[in-house]
Amino acid sequence: MRDYIRRFFIAGIMALCVGLLFLGGKHSKAAELNVEELTQDWMWPADGVITDTFGTRRGHHKGIDIAAESGSPVYAVDSGMVSKSYYSQTYGHVIFIKHSNQTETVYAHMNERLAGKGQQVSQGQKIGTMGSTGDSSGVHLHFEIHKREWTVDKENAVDPFVAFGREEIGQPVYATLNEKSAQEVSAQISQLGPGQTRIQDHSSVNAEIAEPVQGEEAMHMVQPGETLWEIAEVYNLSVNEIASVNNIQQNKIVSGQKLRIKLENYEQYAVKKGDTLTAIANKYQTTAKAIKEMNKLDADVIKVGQLLIIRQNE
Repeated sequence: MRDYIRRFFIAGIMALCVGLLFLGGKHSKAAELNVEELTQDWMWPADGVITDTFGTRRGHHKGIDIAAESGSPVYAVDSGMVSKSYYSQTYGHVIFIKHSNQTETVYAHMNERLAGKGQQVSQGQKIGTMGSTGDSSGVHLHFEIHKREWTVDKENAVDPFVAFGREEIGQPVYATLNEKSAQEVSAQISQLGPGQTRIQDHSSVNAEIAEPVQGEEAMHMVQPGETLWEIAEVYNLSVNEIASVNNIQQNKIVSGQKLRIKLENYEQYAVKKGDTLTAIANKYQTTAKAIKEMNKLDADVIKVGQLLIIRQNE
C-alpha cells in the first residue's frame, strides 16, 4: 500500500513539473514577440500632441496620451477584430482591438465609439472620437499596446513608442503619415519662416504644430449662456467681425457651436513641460490674469500640449 502511495505521489510531482515547463515555455515564447518588428507598418491612432508617456505616475501609466480637440477622429492603428467595446468608470468609452500579429491595442477616454464587439476593422478606419470620459482630467486619447492580450494587471503592456518611435511630451504626431511622409513634412516645417507653422499643400494633415502661432485663427467653443457680445469683448473684436467670419445671421449662436476667431493681434501658444502661467505671461509681456481671462481658466493649472490664446500688450 505504501509503495502504491509513493508511486502515485511521484507521478503527481512529475505531472506538475511537466505542466510548469509547458506553461513556462509558452510564456517565454510569447515574451519573445518582437513588437517593434511586428508593428513597423502601424500608424498613429490620432492626430495631436503627446501629453504623457509610458511608465509615468510611479509606473502605473501603461500607455501614451495624445491630446487634441474634442471630437477629433481616433483610428485603428492596424487591421483586426474589436474584442471589447464598452463604457467603464476608468477607461470611459473604450475599444480593444486584437491584431493578427498577437497584439491587442486599447483606445480609451473617447467621446463616442464607432465600432462594436466582434467587428472587423481595417487600418486607418475611424473607430471613435476623442473625448474625456471615465477617469480623465482633459480631452485626450489614452492608447495602449499589449502582447497577446490585455489583462487587468496589464502585465503584457509594452511602450507604444516601440511601435511608433520615441517622441517627447509636447511633440505633434500625425495619424495619416507614414515614416517617409513624416520626414517630408518635417523638412517643410524646417524651411518655414518665423511664425509660419501651418503645413501647406498636405491635405492629409490637419493639425497645428506645437509652437506659437501668429496671424492665424483660433476656434472658440460657445459655452452655455454665452453671448456673441461677451465673446467679442474677450477677443477685443466687434460683434460684426465675428459674425462676418462665421456667417452668423441675426447674431444668433448656440451652445457647442465652434466660432472662427481671427488672431491678427494674438498668438496661440502650446504649453511645454516646465511652463507656468507667470513665465508665459512674462515672455509675451502680459499678465497671468489676462491669460486666464482670455482662455477662461478657473485656476493657475495648465497642462503640457494645452493651447493658450495670448493677447500681447502693445
